[in-house]
Amino acid sequence: MSKATSSAPSQRMLRVGEQVRAAITQVLQRGEVRDDLIEKTVISVSEVRMSPDLKIATAYVTPLGLPDHEAVIEALNRNAKYIRGRLGGQLRQMKYMPEVRFRDDTSFDNYKKIDQLLKSPEVQRDLGGNPESKASGDEQE
Repeated sequence: MSKATSSAPSQRMLRVGEQVRAAITQVLQRGEVRDDLIEKTVISVSEVRMSPDLKIATAYVTPLGLPDHEAVIEALNRNAKYIRGRLGGQLRQMKYMPEVRFRDDTSFDNYKKIDQLLKSPEVQRDLGGNPESKASGDEQE
């Protein structure tokens, strides 16, 4: 049997990604990274995506309360090797410690845009002003 190729992450990639996310979160919460910007910023790690060989971990983070995320992302990437070293204690079972890369999580911005679109007058007009009555069933048929 041949293995089907798929773009979806495997269960192993998802499990390891969640373990790495929890480990990064703990390192940041304990204040182990000595960088003024990182220390005074609350950072949410929403997801970690692992490469298929589990050697690269891309962490999607959101610095809370800051309009410009770029400076925090750059600070995290500057300290990525140190953070990687601090993960070792929590990820002992891994054969290779993954290289950590930090990216800005834009999913919240996307959700906000979708929400604004759904509340726009044009969409409300198309929905007839009351989306529940349309979704509950078609009694007129």
